[in-house]
Amino acid sequence: MASIGDFDPLNTSVPATKIEVTVSCRNLLDVDTFSKSDPVVVLYVQGIGTKEWREFGRTEMIENTLNPDFVRKFVLDYFFEEKQNLRFDVYNVDSRSSNISKHVASLRHHLCVNSVSLSWARLSALWERSLARLELVWRGCCRVSQARNAGTSYLQQRSSAIAGTVKVDVYDWDRDGSHDFIGEFTTSYRELSRGQSQFNVYEVLNPKKKGRKKKYINSGTVTLLSFKVESEYTFVDFIRGGTQLNFTVAIDFTASNGNPSQPTSLHYMSPYQMNAYAMALKAVGEIIQDYDSDKLFPAYGFGAKIPPDGNVSHAFPLNSDCENANCVGIEGVLEAYYECLRTVQLYGPTNFAPVISQVAEAAAGVTDGSQYFVLLMITDGVISDMVQTKEAVVNASSLPMSIIIVGVGPAEFDAMEELDGDEIRVSSRGRVAERDIVQFVPFRDYIDRSGNQVLSMARLAKDVLAEIPEQLLSFMKSRGIEPRPALSHSPTPHIHIHL
Repeated sequence: MASIGDFDPLNTSVPATKIEVTVSCRNLLDVDTFSKSDPVVVLYVQGIGTKEWREFGRTEMIENTLNPDFVRKFVLDYFFEEKQNLRFDVYNVDSRSSNISKHVASLRHHLCVNSVSLSWARLSALWERSLARLELVWRGCCRVSQARNAGTSYLQQRSSAIAGTVKVDVYDWDRDGSHDFIGEFTTSYRELSRGQSQFNVYEVLNPKKKGRKKKYINSGTVTLLSFKVESEYTFVDFIRGGTQLNFTVAIDFTASNGNPSQPTSLHYMSPYQMNAYAMALKAVGEIIQDYDSDKLFPAYGFGAKIPPDGNVSHAFPLNSDCENANCVGIEGVLEAYYECLRTVQLYGPTNFAPVISQVAEAAAGVTDGSQYFVLLMITDGVISDMVQTKEAVVNASSLPMSIIIVGVGPAEFDAMEELDGDEIRVSSRGRVAERDIVQFVPFRDYIDRSGNQVLSMARLAKDVLAEIPEQLLSFMKSRGIEPRPALSHSPTPHIHIHL
């Protein structure tokens, strides 16, 4: 589970996927009298809490052009679970000074300072170096990049650097763990790829012995017996290949939430701030919506009496359209939620299984890796159909699907913790869930003490979405699904800024 904290892209130690961004501009304004503009682009990143824009880096300056293709690249950390806003400012440089601020006044006067702000939504198809996993079987006891298996070693290298040098340490293995260093040798991916041959018999040298003994030749030899390469695909590889995240929302309309017209209700619509349901929906939805091309999101309610006959439903469309529950964008989901509060009667019980089964049915129809389904359930209380819900989760665990449960309000959420299979995998009728697909968090743990709703929402989204990439990868790997070729024609797509 990711730690709670403010996102600081310039000082982060959380492991992240690296994204390489190349910038091009088209049709820039021409403000120079005797030549074309001399553009440079400055990239700024925005902090979540402070909203302060901080310079990340800048491209080189290219003289006399309105359509620059910059060579200098920006390499940034990519976090699926965070909204990372970027701003690209384009300047016309009139001197060799590195102080961009000296140019701002005159350029703004000539309307030549142009900015574009974009989130990772627009960058989600960018190139990212895939990982390769090398399995090496030796005659001898070797340790490669800290792998400690006596005979089989594993090495991970990024594809752009995989042709570089590989250092191998050779040890005399002892059962008690006190392995004695014998020596070392170096090789390369190119040599290893030749497999078992005369090229892969290595002399093992011990630097200390070589320095002390004049007649020292080596400490023996090590022979490579086999070599195998396995691709280690990343979440970004699948996004590049066109995998869509289908986002579905389910909201708890049981009576335990309180009368929506009263300020004490968890569904109360204050004119001054969003309630916890709206905050959770917006926080998670604004991240996920950028990975769904059509921006159409099915949205359901459960636990309410609905018009016109007043029957209780546990999977009714928020937009009241039984034929099409889709809402346009997260704002469309919020509008349907607010309207629904005016037309339904909060009731009960709190049944999860119907909505989970409904989304699972849709996921069962698309198992080729082109789509992955994410269900967000927001609730205030104890699950009434726990047995059926466990069964629904076990069934869904074999499908391209993840379930996010956000608990709002002061209730105890022991049952929700049971569904979150981080420690013990969910089981039903003797069957254990194939994968851990449920992530539960209580919203109260993420509320900022100063009342900063933006920061509260960012913290929530960061934690509940942190497991989605790994859950998607676990499904793809279990089915042997590889990413499709990147949708872009170029391995390093450009961000085109039209001004």
